[in-house]
Amino acid sequence: MIRTTTKPKERRGLDSDRCWAAVAARDKASDGQFYYSVATTGVYCRPSCAARLASRKNVAFHKSCKDAEAAGFRPCKRCKPNEPSLAAQYAQKVAEACRLIEAAEEAPTLDELAAEVGVSPYHFHRVFKAITGVTPKAYAVAHRQQRVRTNLKTSNSVTEAIHESGFNSSGRFYASSAAVLGMSPSDFRNGGANADMRFAIGECSLGSILVAVSDKGISAIFLGDDPDDLARTLQDRFPKANLIGGDRAFEVVVAKVIGLIEEPATSFDLPLDVRGTAFQHRVWQALRDIPAGTTATYSEIAKRIGMPKAMRAVAAACAANKLAVAIPCHRVVRNDGALSGYRWGVERKRALIARETKG
Repeated sequence: MIRTTTKPKERRGLDSDRCWAAVAARDKASDGQFYYSVATTGVYCRPSCAARLASRKNVAFHKSCKDAEAAGFRPCKRCKPNEPSLAAQYAQKVAEACRLIEAAEEAPTLDELAAEVGVSPYHFHRVFKAITGVTPKAYAVAHRQQRVRTNLKTSNSVTEAIHESGFNSSGRFYASSAAVLGMSPSDFRNGGANADMRFAIGECSLGSILVAVSDKGISAIFLGDDPDDLARTLQDRFPKANLIGGDRAFEVVVAKVIGLIEEPATSFDLPLDVRGTAFQHRVWQALRDIPAGTTATYSEIAKRIGMPKAMRAVAAACAANKLAVAIPCHRVVRNDGALSGYRWGVERKRALIARETKG
């Protein structure tokens, strides 16, 4: 029990001024980074606690709940700092719902998912979209799309792959196959055979650039030093596709992409043919939500999609991005603010960030 109002010694490594500013602002982003105690009440709280702001002279900061309790303080009954935060609880519920969707033969309904995680359907739908960036239905669709892509490569037949992926009928799948695969199932299964892929290679201030377009939209934007390497990379991705060199009309598309690199503030309204796993779609959408001129860390992106421990998976999704600049993985940095690996070179990443910051 606290027997005096003397403020205890604060732990080393905490910046008291910054901590106090976070407490005064009730900054939710600081929750979990430190805790503060109030000598006159004998309790400790999260930085975002809605309780009346205490006098600065009575406040001390602690790195953990354990440290605060060792100093003789008890957890606040209002913000419950020794329990998972509300945001963490919601993130856990969303992660649980994602696992349910991925394990189900057929996508669960909104009511079924909400009941499983103990939240009302309306509230669950709003929380799920806020954390993942997509609705539960969109997440289920993206996951099933990835399943069918995988199964088409390993199943004995297209029909078998369709049913293994959760489609009740072949007709139901074929009706949406162009949107799912960007081509017919048999063409996808054969490595893009018979599919037309228009492409062109140009030059920009960051080196060579390849832009490829399918019937769905821009499917690849590659940067590099060697034009031939870029062409080989595209061919490796769709070894049996019908690659067609761009004509004069296609030069307009390439010019728009180059314009996005040279002038980051340029509007970019061309459709994208984004193909990836459900998890990758969540990460890529989070990347597109990062405003130009700003950056986010891998851990911040992981938290935004409701999987705070998936930093390595987020980094892998960034590395798998095939649409340079259009999906701005260059805006993701390490937790210490330093630039990390970039598929098209760290120096290009540095240049892109610098241009956007200046803009």
